Amino acid sequence: MTKKQIYIILGTRPEAIKLAPVIQVFQNSSSFNTQVILTGQHREMVEQVMQLFNLKAHYDLEIMQPKQSLSDITCRSLRGLEELFQQNKPDLVIVQGDTTTAFVATLAAFYQKIPVGHVEAGLRTDNLFNPYPEEANRRLISQLTQLHFAPTSLAVKNLERSGVLGEIHLTGNTVIDALLTVAASVPACDISGLEWEKYRVLLSTVHRRENWGEPLHDIAQGFLWLLDKFPDTALLLPLHRNPIVREPLQATLGNHPRVFLTEPLDYAELVGAIMRSHLLLTDSGGLQEEAPSLGKPVLVLRETTERPEAVTAGTAKLVGTQSEKIFASAAQLLSDSTAYQAMANAINPFGDGHAAKRILQIVQNYLS
Repeated sequence: MTKKQIYIILGTRPEAIKLAPVIQVFQNSSSFNTQVILTGQHREMVEQVMQLFNLKAHYDLEIMQPKQSLSDITCRSLRGLEELFQQNKPDLVIVQGDTTTAFVATLAAFYQKIPVGHVEAGLRTDNLFNPYPEEANRRLISQLTQLHFAPTSLAVKNLERSGVLGEIHLTGNTVIDALLTVAASVPACDISGLEWEKYRVLLSTVHRRENWGEPLHDIAQGFLWLLDKFPDTALLLPLHRNPIVREPLQATLGNHPRVFLTEPLDYAELVGAIMRSHLLLTDSGGLQEEAPSLGKPVLVLRETTERPEAVTAGTAKLVGTQSEKIFASAAQLLSDSTAYQAMANAINPFGDGHAAKRILQIVQNYLS
């Protein structure tokens, strides 16, 4: 029996993390010949994740260029994938999430009439420009996908409401598979000068386009107020590589003795940091899913979230980017142990760590 050919396509670190468990179960299956394609949208950060999960890429489009625009990423990825698909047409293309890589891979597969499986399908904010361009990307992907792998029952409802044509399957989120695998080894997170046992550490990540400019300054100001009010706290903030994000944060926070601005942590270090931190303040989507599995409250530095399940479950709270709101929300958790425990002990709605196995079974059924 000829093995079915699967291409799994990724370009950014979050995609690599969330697809790692999927790649592993497909490569361990005798039913498939599975190849990993990188677009190169995030270079070094993807390489770290590939090494952590012992994965190798079969192709790399190497699209990364300094100061590239969304149009640059789109055009170069589309051309590169078109060539690849024409040389060797797979039976199924698997993409993840809502990146430009995921959208372009879906479009390129559609042009070659190759079916697409979409991991983490059905997330919505119902605001096309928040987050931008992700909300548009995931909606466009949904219209061209044959297999929708929805992480939650709300995501299933969103897909049904969108009138999509492909099969909808509830799988849980593969990020929990990845997280639990890495957390089991209790990874270290050694930050120069930071004594974890001495402080309640606030872990933050900020990078989203809609937070560039004034919101970034407001976020940083809120952090300074918290550090001033609670001298037993420290802030760990791994900086995004983009200077538009780095420079304002360095300017506002760089001189504070209890602020630790670092380069991006690799995924194992990030998991180690979550495990040791007191609470998270972030505009990241993935951390809204991951932190609750490790019992850490999440304050979401955004006006909207495509993961309202976390807010409903009580594991996350949407606080926006205004300094006063950030300060008030974090101060409550730092002052009120009952409020803190209510969030820390809430049940994570995003899955049980077996999503990748469910996806494998669905694809086997579909292609047979």
